[in-house]
Amino acid sequence: MAAKKDYFGLAWIVSLILAIIPFTSWICGAITRFTEGKIVAALIRLIFGFTVVWVLDLVCMILSHKICRLLNV
Repeated sequence: MAAKKDYFGLAWIVSLILAIIPFTSWICGAITRFTEGKIVAALIRLIFGFTVVWVLDLVCMILSHKICRLLNV
């Protein structure tokens, strides 16, 4: 079974390590959302990235083995 790809096409375990570190999670999450065209979600990520958003992203990534898009704005 092939590994699932998340941040920038990286393997899940590498994306998980990046998500655990708050600063890299904040940067990668914002860039990922900007590249998907989700400007509002990216701005929310930049403003509130070190709080509840970081915890939710981390929990979603651990449980679902992929980046969860909580805001489809």
